[in-house]
Amino acid sequence: MSKLPGTGPADDAPSKIPAKIEGVCVYCGSGKGRNPAYAIAARKLGKALADNGLRLIYGGGSLGLMGEVARSTLGAGGKVTGIIPEFLVNRERMLKDVDELIVVENMHTRKQLMFDRADAFVALPGGVGTLEELVEQLTWSQLGRHAKPIVIVNIDGFWNQFLALLEHMRQETFIREGLDVRFTVVDSGEAAVAAILAAATPAEPATEENVLERF
Repeated sequence: MSKLPGTGPADDAPSKIPAKIEGVCVYCGSGKGRNPAYAIAARKLGKALADNGLRLIYGGGSLGLMGEVARSTLGAGGKVTGIIPEFLVNRERMLKDVDELIVVENMHTRKQLMFDRADAFVALPGGVGTLEELVEQLTWSQLGRHAKPIVIVNIDGFWNQFLALLEHMRQETFIREGLDVRFTVVDSGEAAVAAILAAATPAEPATEENVLERF
């Protein structure tokens, strides 16, 4: 039996939560959706990333929520890395204003590079592509391949049905002890950044003084 070399988190030893967050990968739709709150949340997320010195890593397009979050980050003085497969350059109208633009051969390379560059993941509303990317990160985390924070931005209940499906899977024991799915749910773009930073902040080491305060 031969073993082919692979790439990505499946090859790595289980990792710890990053001690410092520098790049945040945002998954979101190439459309804006019917609810104006989605675009507002994307713009607020972009500004919050820039205000906290976090680089946005995203799919490289200029349309929909992708364009909203990227332009908002840039407009607030932030850094943006766009990663887009060649066949989507025209379809998603590649945003050329970003300070780092990477054109790759295919979707697999795009997703791998986004993973490699990111210290955390955020899912805004989107379609099946957004869902697939989110679920992939949840799966890799579930299998212990990474411990990067994953945040779902549940604007006006957009993700409620998905969250209900995960709860149904728990009730049916397909998600069970040892196979937990770890993520944080927030209701705004700003809260997503706060959740990411909180997850990466190491707990204060115990000292004699703060131990005694508990008694």
